[in-house]
Amino acid sequence: MSSPATGVGGAHSHHEQSYLQANPGLKNWIVTLDHKRIGLMYLVGILGFFLIGGLLALAVRWELYTPGPDLMDPEMYNRAFTLHGAVMVFIVLVPSIPASIGNFVMPLQLGAKDVAFPRLNLLSFYIWVFGAGFMVYTLVAGGLDTGWTFYTPYSSGHSTSAVISALLGAFILGFSSILTGINFMVTIHKMRAPGLTWGKMPLFVWGLYATSLIQVLATPVIAITLALLIFERTMGIGIFDPALGGDPVLFQHFFWFYSHPVVYVMILPAFGVISETVAVHSRKHIFGYTAIAASSVSIAAIGFLVWGHHLFLSGQSEFSNTLFSLITFGVAVPTAIKVCSWIATLYRGKILYNTVMFYTLGFLWIFTIGGLTGLFLSTLNTDIHLHDTYFVVAHFHYVMMGGTLYAFIAAIHHWWPKMTGKMYDENLGRFGSIVVFVGFNLAFFPQFVAGSRGMPRRYHEYLPEFELWHQLSTIGAFILGLGLFVTAGYLIASLFTGKKAPHNPWGGVSIEWDTATPPIEHNFHGQPVCRRGPYDFPEIDHTGH
Repeated sequence: MSSPATGVGGAHSHHEQSYLQANPGLKNWIVTLDHKRIGLMYLVGILGFFLIGGLLALAVRWELYTPGPDLMDPEMYNRAFTLHGAVMVFIVLVPSIPASIGNFVMPLQLGAKDVAFPRLNLLSFYIWVFGAGFMVYTLVAGGLDTGWTFYTPYSSGHSTSAVISALLGAFILGFSSILTGINFMVTIHKMRAPGLTWGKMPLFVWGLYATSLIQVLATPVIAITLALLIFERTMGIGIFDPALGGDPVLFQHFFWFYSHPVVYVMILPAFGVISETVAVHSRKHIFGYTAIAASSVSIAAIGFLVWGHHLFLSGQSEFSNTLFSLITFGVAVPTAIKVCSWIATLYRGKILYNTVMFYTLGFLWIFTIGGLTGLFLSTLNTDIHLHDTYFVVAHFHYVMMGGTLYAFIAAIHHWWPKMTGKMYDENLGRFGSIVVFVGFNLAFFPQFVAGSRGMPRRYHEYLPEFELWHQLSTIGAFILGLGLFVTAGYLIASLFTGKKAPHNPWGGVSIEWDTATPPIEHNFHGQPVCRRGPYDFPEIDHTGH
């Protein structure tokens, strides 16, 4: 059966139970092989750890409100900002969009009944839970004070905090990432609906595909590195500690060979989300589809070649510094292609100024600032001045939180009706997005100023001349937290009091909008057949008629 609205076959029946109603009970959720339920379990877990990481961030900002001690002593402060970084990067940011939203949406967008390996998908989730459990144990086992990068030689022998449990946690989490990447790649290659060619795949799927390449190729490097660090710390083997004949810069090369590509594991799915929301909520075919898809793969490839820009001051050769700086500038090209394509898509589109679009426009503003400030850190002479200052902290948060988490929130709102069958309060949604936008920029933009004036990062105390910038940043952080709590409040409330979601609330034309709302357990009746592209919206009449 074919749907004229979307151009795909396999329209749903209104009489069959949704995946939320079928097989109820906690036990059935725990052992489920349904990609949608696994995606929701990831989503709940990630949001729970986001709360932990966010509360730690607020504690750090509270401490920095004045130059002297306020809430924590220096040792506790080191552990708070380290655990904030470790939780947010390894547990929240890396799996945020791929494992939760991607798990739910990608098979629907492909017209598949599930991922290629459902049992492997469930195993990936429990590996993530197991790895996250070690991070939770670190919280109660004395904390972690090495910084989320675990830099040697401090982490290999000098720190008295719970380094081993944190390393094991990150090591285990890597296996979840690898297995998810393999599963997604096979699903995309082998389980697309008839007619869904590579040139018709939604750009969100392209983003997940590029992400999976990085997960499979880069994650083993950090796994080996963390294993070597564990061996050095427990057995005294000289690998990274110079006191044992090791080389601490070698650790940085290994770490950043993974950790810079993993930036794109976080941001490439976010790019895919924005491509979907820009097109759907402006009711217009995406501008430059092929260029956006190709740029995702290009970013994934170039991302493996730029790790050395984290080591400009490590003593590597001038030639290496120049080469890494040049390649880093090259990453800006495919990224700029995306941003320009999104803006061109919005031009003369029938824009819906709803919550999703507010977050999408906020992403474009914030991520562009993050990308442009990265140019200063890619330039050798300016990086010398800005290295290890709050300028780097601000840039990182504008890219990672303003990019990944902003798109994550946009994705939750975009697919919330499809996931839950309920509509949230649009007025509260728009209000919350404005509060989040104001709070975010007030929290992190002053850090650019403080960093450019020499404020070093990670310091418990600071000179009085930086107090104003820290106070503005702290006030902004609490406003941001308020906005996020408002967002969580109306989303949770919608589960109980929200209006029933219509079949296709945003008027999307990709395959996932042709399923029931919420989808049935096996997604489709029969085999869907893709008959047109994911952004083939009706032409907009610009004459006003």
